[in-house]
Amino acid sequence: MYFVERSRVDSPFSKRVFHVPETTVLGWFQRAWHHEDPEALLIAEIGGGAYGFDSIFEAIEEHHLPCPQTLDELRELLDEHLWVESDDPIRLDERGLRVRTNDDEVDLAYYFLEDEAIAAHPDRLAYLVNDTWPLPSGAAAPGATFTPDVALRVVDRPGPGPDSVYAVRITWQHTDHNGTNLDQREATVFPGVNLPGLADHLRRIADPVSRERFDADLLRSLVGPGDDSIGPALDRYVCLEPYDLSILGKWTAPSHEQILQWKLPQPPPQARVAVDQHLAQAARYIDDFFGHEQLFLFDTQWAATHRDLALSLLRYATHWDPFAQ
Repeated sequence: MYFVERSRVDSPFSKRVFHVPETTVLGWFQRAWHHEDPEALLIAEIGGGAYGFDSIFEAIEEHHLPCPQTLDELRELLDEHLWVESDDPIRLDERGLRVRTNDDEVDLAYYFLEDEAIAAHPDRLAYLVNDTWPLPSGAAAPGATFTPDVALRVVDRPGPGPDSVYAVRITWQHTDHNGTNLDQREATVFPGVNLPGLADHLRRIADPVSRERFDADLLRSLVGPGDDSIGPALDRYVCLEPYDLSILGKWTAPSHEQILQWKLPQPPPQARVAVDQHLAQAARYIDDFFGHEQLFLFDTQWAATHRDLALSLLRYATHWDPFAQ
């Protein structure tokens, strides 16, 4: 069984991943239900659990709750006694438990996932259970293909080639100021270009794309006039200090000149950047409270080699529940 917490934790990925071998989700809850020291168990096996998760153990002690014998019984008990601050109901089925809640500052989600579900659905879960920075490099030969299975924000100024570049930015603020950090607005795709050609392609976009495509405009502004690759743009990105990268509270991306004014001389030591030919990734460190936000750029050749990682990363930017349709 895997436990994953997606929140403002101390990780370049803004998530924690724990594996508890040789148990199922129901089996883990049954073992923990009347454990003599549930706090010690949570710390030892799932890093203490997520915000509010200990409420179920408080309820067990207070109400003498019976240990569930089936997933249906566990669902009923969690529905009634697990503290959740969200309009989303808990989601428990044979694949695992998915919970969305709030720590009074930001939304967070946590997951108890069956090992069998990880093996059966890597296209939905590979990125979620990955905790190794950076993501692996390596790419297929030219001519490889990749077909996403989620909605994307298409930059409708295509390049001339057969490939595409996918941009995934996981932020702490919704891109229309009307949602939370779990309400991402899908990934962005740049058709007709590969990652080595992205910097030049972005320079050819003379005007802002759209307020609805903030990430595309931000990337365009991060690229400098003399950049021959996307690497310098990511170096600038991790040197940006503000929590909110929009202009004056409106979802308008800063200009390149404004980015140069905003950037720190050096990135914080907690920032991370890794750039390969067909994959570029950055974790921009905001502060001790919010931790990091992430930016991934990959093209068709990388996605064709790392299909499950690519598909699950695109899904991660689409919905907090990897099994949402």
